[in-house]
Amino acid sequence: MTGQALIAGVSGIIGGATAEVLTEAGWQVAGLARRPEGPASMVKVAADLLDPASLKTALAGQAPSHVFITTWLRQATEAENIRINSAMVRNLLDALRPAGSVRHVALVTGLKHYLGPFEAYGKGSLPATPFREEQPRLDIENFYYAQEDEVFAAAQRDGFTWSVHRPHTVIGKAVGNAMNMGTTLAVYATICRATGRPFQFPGSPAQWSSLTDMTDAHILARHLLWAATTPAAANEAFNVVDGDVFRWSWMWERIAGWFGIEAQPFDGVVRPLESQMADDGTIWAEIAAKHGLVEAEIGRLISPWHTDADLGRPIEVVTDMSKSRRLGFTTYQPTDDAFFTLFARLRAEKLIP
Repeated sequence: MTGQALIAGVSGIIGGATAEVLTEAGWQVAGLARRPEGPASMVKVAADLLDPASLKTALAGQAPSHVFITTWLRQATEAENIRINSAMVRNLLDALRPAGSVRHVALVTGLKHYLGPFEAYGKGSLPATPFREEQPRLDIENFYYAQEDEVFAAAQRDGFTWSVHRPHTVIGKAVGNAMNMGTTLAVYATICRATGRPFQFPGSPAQWSSLTDMTDAHILARHLLWAATTPAAANEAFNVVDGDVFRWSWMWERIAGWFGIEAQPFDGVVRPLESQMADDGTIWAEIAAKHGLVEAEIGRLISPWHTDADLGRPIEVVTDMSKSRRLGFTTYQPTDDAFFTLFARLRAEKLIP
């Protein structure tokens, strides 16, 4: 089955991977972003989801059968996160309503569904791991819940099916992305190799020694495609991870080895990357000039605040995928291979040396 897809947030890690996967599967793909980028065959729709009038104009003539919402905007407070990010979903679905073409809407959120929003992340009374989709919402305001509610209301009103996808930390390629652990670690390792700085795990003892998992962007994209075309997956929420589990005490050495450096033994001290890399802009510009890299602005590549949030968690975070497995989604990706594939792509595209 193929269809006409509209991907909101196509220039991000998830949106970009989804455009690649759907294009390869023979879909007609339109990508929406303020500055859309994607496969050559993709229709580029430049629009701001917070501007309903311009959004309506930009989407004139578009009649997607399937909508993939892969974007959000970080705000200073959770109240603002709720206001802004729910409005983006609502404005998009309102703009598409007149065409009457939408059959399915897929919304990507994440594990903050279980862990709480940034203001209360990993605090208070949390559900036991592994996280399962049937666990109830936390008794706290959360913009993921507000986004879901906008999709549910529109689905009931307009008659389309929906799916919600909750990845763990996503590994994939995008420039200028707000949450980008893979590229952040690649830049950090490159700087350590160039300067002789020790490659130190920046996070907590709990993350160093506990089991965890992650989500390759292309695994997530294939899961979006699967849910959009599998009747049994309609109107369901799903966790989405690679399928393996690991400990950072093992993964950190694997990443160091790929870059040809030694992993510094972890001494239990939290050393946030936001502090470690605060003054690395000049160093990166010099590395970029020396190796002819295409992006000399380090801020376009790294998101240390987000990497610190994930690697600094005081609790185990691991996810159950049984629901998807029972319904037939069996795609698997070892997470170290996901990192290595990303690093090789960053090198091939001259984003790292």
